Amino acid sequence: MVNRVVARFITAGAVLIAALVAVPPMASATPRKPPAPTAIQIAGANLKTKIVIQKQSQPELFQTMLSEVSWLANAIPQTSAPTAKALGPKYTVTILAKNTGVQAYDLYPMATGGPRAHRPAKQPSGKKTDGWFYGRLTMSESLRLSGAPLKAKPDVVTGGIGGGAGVDVNVAEIDPMAGVNTFLNQMRQLFLLNGAVLVVILFGLAGISFMIRRRV
Repeated sequence: MVNRVVARFITAGAVLIAALVAVPPMASATPRKPPAPTAIQIAGANLKTKIVIQKQSQPELFQTMLSEVSWLANAIPQTSAPTAKALGPKYTVTILAKNTGVQAYDLYPMATGGPRAHRPAKQPSGKKTDGWFYGRLTMSESLRLSGAPLKAKPDVVTGGIGGGAGVDVNVAEIDPMAGVNTFLNQMRQLFLLNGAVLVVILFGLAGISFMIRRRV
């Protein structure tokens, strides 16, 4: 009789483990990818007209300019706002997707102490955290090649002291939620498995306790 009770406890625990492990992970809500950038617009007080760089007709220049600002979308602010006198000329760079603005940043290539970049809180596609950053050392040359009236700096190498140093990121391919969802699903599976093992142990202890009490 006792053996049958213990066997039933163990069988019930095994069935519970199988049921818990077999539970499918929560469906990950696939975030909507932002539209792929198709052009970059540059505006400035010292520009007669706005500069528009099309990805299709000027792919190299487009990627060069995109690398100056794409990393700013999710970067953590690095510095406080400099004084207006220390900033120099401002160039507003807007990333466009089919003629619609998706991101906008203010670049200051001639700022005292090195290039600066500003991410305004008000963005074309929503609201972001206002933040200031150290820009890449290539900022001035990238803007000059795009058509801004800046002094040439041919000795500048790729990279910079900013958060985007050496990083060429396509904003449309950034999917920060995918990794988070995967991690949460893995943790959920781990907790389910650990919980199932704990239940089996408790069933086993209960069965042993039952056997001891019967014999006593």
